Amino acid sequence: MESTQIRNFCIIAHIDHGKSTLADRLLEETKTISKKDMKAQVLDSMDLERERGITIKSHPITLQYDHTDGIQYTLNLIDTPGHVDFSYEVSRSLAACEGALLLVDASQGVEAQTVSNTYLAIENNLTVIPVINKVDLPNAQVEEVKEQIQDLIGCSDDEIISISAKTGSGINLVFQAIIDRINPPENNISCPTRALVFDSIYNNYKGAIPYVRVFDGVIKPGMTASFFSHGFTYEITEVGNFVLKQIPKPELRSGEVGYVLANIRDIGHIEPGETLTLKESKADTPLPGYEKMKPMVFSGLYPADTEDYDQLRKSLEKLRLNDASFTFEPETSEALGFGFRCGYLGLLHMEIIQERLEREFQISLVTTSPNVRYVLKLKDGEKREVDTPANMPLQGEIEEIHEPIVSAEIITPKEYIGGIMTLCQKKRGLYKTTHYLSTGKAQLLYELPLGEIIFDFYDKLKTISRGYASFDYNHLEFREASLKKLEILIHGEPVDALSTICHSEDAYHRGVALCSKLKELIPRQLFEIAIQASLGNRIIARTTVRALKKNVTAKCYGGDITRKRKLWEQQKEGKRRMKLVGKVEVPQDALLAVLALDKA
Repeated sequence: MESTQIRNFCIIAHIDHGKSTLADRLLEETKTISKKDMKAQVLDSMDLERERGITIKSHPITLQYDHTDGIQYTLNLIDTPGHVDFSYEVSRSLAACEGALLLVDASQGVEAQTVSNTYLAIENNLTVIPVINKVDLPNAQVEEVKEQIQDLIGCSDDEIISISAKTGSGINLVFQAIIDRINPPENNISCPTRALVFDSIYNNYKGAIPYVRVFDGVIKPGMTASFFSHGFTYEITEVGNFVLKQIPKPELRSGEVGYVLANIRDIGHIEPGETLTLKESKADTPLPGYEKMKPMVFSGLYPADTEDYDQLRKSLEKLRLNDASFTFEPETSEALGFGFRCGYLGLLHMEIIQERLEREFQISLVTTSPNVRYVLKLKDGEKREVDTPANMPLQGEIEEIHEPIVSAEIITPKEYIGGIMTLCQKKRGLYKTTHYLSTGKAQLLYELPLGEIIFDFYDKLKTISRGYASFDYNHLEFREASLKKLEILIHGEPVDALSTICHSEDAYHRGVALCSKLKELIPRQLFEIAIQASLGNRIIARTTVRALKKNVTAKCYGGDITRKRKLWEQQKEGKRRMKLVGKVEVPQDALLAVLALDKA
């Protein structure tokens, strides 16, 4: 097929603006899927995506569209997620496209992630086609939303397409805009082969399967694949397109999107952003690839059964192949044993990874409370990065602690501005500016510490605004702050899984609340258990789990009181010895007390 008949595009939108529904209508209109196979959110292949109503993974699919000019066009759609925690998936999809459909809900208007994704598309030099969805709703505000889009991308009124993805109204206008406005890919078939690996999956029988966008040359079965990051080569056994399942074809040419089978068994040999070339026509320079995403939130993952450690490691490797923004490394905890320190882009990303591990790989997990990465400047001049309280040096060795600050964007109806500003102030936010997108909708810009927003900020924001506010953030810098390590000691022993790093002003209240919570969760023993919160060497809060008491004098029916005193003294001595050697088992719900405390 000629490259002039190919269009590579994606759909970008805020979460729940109808992106998956629009993809369903495009598949239906091109008869890519038969009526009997059609179902809602057809590209959302995971049960988790359907349950939560969100897209987690980008899904490529090839559509064959018969245009009114008599030419059949090949449209490669790469579906994208809409939540801020999956922005890396969006950036990878954009790099494989020439155009993007910017989808905006007619009842909600431009939201925070709409703005963020639009800027990503513009940075990648994509043609942006604005589309207003859900125009059939009774509360649709089409004219107001048009003004917001024009203010965002500077387009004219007649460039904006109004549709209803649910009913299919206006879908033909979308196809027309894709053909007319999005540039076809360049025809570089005679150049040395270069293909961008934008995603990959692992198959137990076929090995690692890279998803590629071919920029230069041609890829055929029988050729030898080579990668720029390592010297290994693989014989290509199959190439093809995606139509829900993988469909083999004779070759992948310049401008096309597809998959490559080459029996790649080592998962570490494929990285998203890698350039695939051929031994027969090796290119001199790789494609630009992607900027490496740095994880923002960290937590420990431990198998509930220690025998599952190896299975957890293999599962994490397979999951990382499918999600390059997720990182992990081995770590050991005194309370939990052997496990992994994992890095995520956000709290929802963390939840999804944990659920996928439990569902797809059937592993029971114990998780520690999430933390962010801090940069420490020690008194001896050394700089150190710390992402877990267990690795924090003694307070006397630290000169400065720098915490990550994010540039936060909140878009909300104007009546909720007061409550949202109060919330941001409680989270140590620094107010920057307010910009009114329309008469009823405002954009608030704040600088917020990431450590303050990873737990419950989003939930509280939705509660204050009754679900109407949207939130997006980008890492800004590391800034000095008065932070301290809050340690929890149970029966005199520090429990690293319960330690946390918090602001010095908040440390006392957090310590008292955590001790009170743990007193409810830790079961009583035959001896007293002291629960203490400490900052450095100073105990700032304490509570006690009272001992279970056995009535050892129940068998004494009279006689001298000295008989009872003798039994009580024996019991007292026994409890003293037990206290010296006794160990306190901390249940998992107590380990999750830090999380429960922040959500309260």
